Amino acid sequence: MVRRLCGALGRRVCPAPGPRVKPEDDGVCGEEDDMTFPIPTPLEWRESAQKALKDRPLESLLHLDADQLVTRPLYAGATEVQPINAPRPSDAEGRAWDLRTLIEGDDAEAVNAAVLTDLQEGAASVLLGGGVLADAATLERALDGVALELAPVALDAGFAGVEAAEALAAVAKGSPRAMLRLHMDPISAFAEAGGSPRPVEDHLAEAAQAAVRHAGVYPDASLFLASGRAAHEAGGSAAQELAFAASSAVAYVKAAVEAGLSVQAALKGVVVGLSVDQEYFDALAKVRAMRLIWASLSRAFGAETPAVIEARSSRRMLSARDPWPNLLRLTAAGFAGAVGGADVVVLDSFTRAAGRPDAFARRQARNTQLVLMEEANLGRVDDPAAGSWYLDARTHDLALAGWTEFQIIEAEGGVIAALQGGVIQPRIARARAVREAALKNGAAQIIGVTKYVDADVRPAPVVGAVKASPSVTPVCEPLAPIRFAEAFEEAAQ
Repeated sequence: MVRRLCGALGRRVCPAPGPRVKPEDDGVCGEEDDMTFPIPTPLEWRESAQKALKDRPLESLLHLDADQLVTRPLYAGATEVQPINAPRPSDAEGRAWDLRTLIEGDDAEAVNAAVLTDLQEGAASVLLGGGVLADAATLERALDGVALELAPVALDAGFAGVEAAEALAAVAKGSPRAMLRLHMDPISAFAEAGGSPRPVEDHLAEAAQAAVRHAGVYPDASLFLASGRAAHEAGGSAAQELAFAASSAVAYVKAAVEAGLSVQAALKGVVVGLSVDQEYFDALAKVRAMRLIWASLSRAFGAETPAVIEARSSRRMLSARDPWPNLLRLTAAGFAGAVGGADVVVLDSFTRAAGRPDAFARRQARNTQLVLMEEANLGRVDDPAAGSWYLDARTHDLALAGWTEFQIIEAEGGVIAALQGGVIQPRIARARAVREAALKNGAAQIIGVTKYVDADVRPAPVVGAVKASPSVTPVCEPLAPIRFAEAFEEAAQ
């Protein structure tokens, strides 16, 4: 597979034709026989491409995405692509990345059984959601037998993030080595709902005050999740997701500093959340681009810190009617997170579009990552994408486009003001429309939904419906999550 990628992506590390590499040398770019292949010049490639295209112009091979970025058919040294190095800063306790599983539930004992199973069977940490975050007593039962000094526990609590953080801190009982991942993120909850129980500025201030309290007791805790997932799940482009995450990070750092944290501690307390999907080249380039954007942000604050990126699989890519192809989509998403250099990877269960997963679906999500990590060995290279002309160019383009979108948001006064002023929503709607049009006219496909549709779908069980977010009085247009397959699934009924 490495050799195929090397040729397909045009790695600049591949030597010019010469003596072959013997099999025992285990050269990345060597062939295992005496065959060598000539490298055509750009002019020779152009002539061959024009002959193959017949009546179509060479420009038909250029493709524009929702960010109006061009994907070219050929990348080489002549394109003057600057090499980019964006590795994850360190391994996760000797493993390539933190393999995190998502467990949602209301019954403490059932959640506890799922948590212990995941940690015993290969997960390094867990992400909890649902009713078990309601109070410290319930959460303590859900985490019975879990050593918080060894296994990080992250939270997905929406507007109740402060209360959930207090509950987790109580369960940790003041242990200074507890690895709490509080993930307070009222901005994403506000964006998705289009409103909040109280003014969103109050939620932000309360989260910042809670961050100050917990940072003093738990020095290894992370405090905020600056996520771009709300933009992604609403149909936004890669650059819009990067910008949303970056602007959220700025808002959290500013609020934390105002509440009393140092800039260094505030930056250290932010985890960046991104989505990865089946379009793995773009997804992994997006993760790498976020490191470049974060480096600029931290320099602007005067305290350079490495980014900590949590990559979660996209939900907008999932199908509900036929969930089985989701296994392939989730594998591609996990590949993107691993090769892109995410510090943490969270994969949804393949049945998540239909409801909360059962034990089998959770096991598939966990084992997908284990295969990528321990059998495919994707984490053995610090930055596997480095050296590809295409991926370096794509990373650079996404970083610039994301920074431009970020500047638009900041010029409006930050992410909250931009949401309230209706600046972000129409831009995301236009990006969503581009994708929907491509699916409608056949330029893009969803396997199992718009192409190769299984007429006799095998059902996959779930253990209950996913609870809807709490209703709030809207103050702006929400970034409501979508699934691109849903319209086609409804039409097929």
